[in-house]
Amino acid sequence: MKQPVKIVEVSLQPGDFHFGDADTRIRTLLGSCVAITMWHPTRRIGGMCHYMLPGSLPPSDRLDGRYADEAMDLFCRAAQRHHTRLQDYQIKLFGGGNMFPELSEKPSVAERNVAAAYQLMARYNLHLCAQDLGRNGYRTVIFDIASGHVWVRYQCLTG
Repeated sequence: MKQPVKIVEVSLQPGDFHFGDADTRIRTLLGSCVAITMWHPTRRIGGMCHYMLPGSLPPSDRLDGRYADEAMDLFCRAAQRHHTRLQDYQIKLFGGGNMFPELSEKPSVAERNVAAAYQLMARYNLHLCAQDLGRNGYRTVIFDIASGHVWVRYQCLTG
């Protein structure tokens, strides 16, 4: 009799990054932050980042997943470790919700985060498979690496 596979549940906090295999499910809660999921359909490996801001300050010795550009560098390193190319992954984007619609800051942090995600897709020549970005509210995101499916629960904020 075949033993059931034990699923490893990983919860990302803002600034976290995780890359795993088919035994992994990753979840996070997003407001103005953006999550990028990358899934390799043949190898059934992939990851998710939860970045808070579009770009990093002057670079440090260690990559920081709080920033979109450095989170993408973490994906690049993970793909290299697994002898894969970023272009072979299915990419999905989530988040960038306006958490304070009554404020008139333009562009908002959420809008800048969404713009950074699109810029990264273009810079790395990545094909975007799905997205759920913007609006007023927050999202719970669950990414199942075994199947590549991503479930999103959106909660609207009035305003």
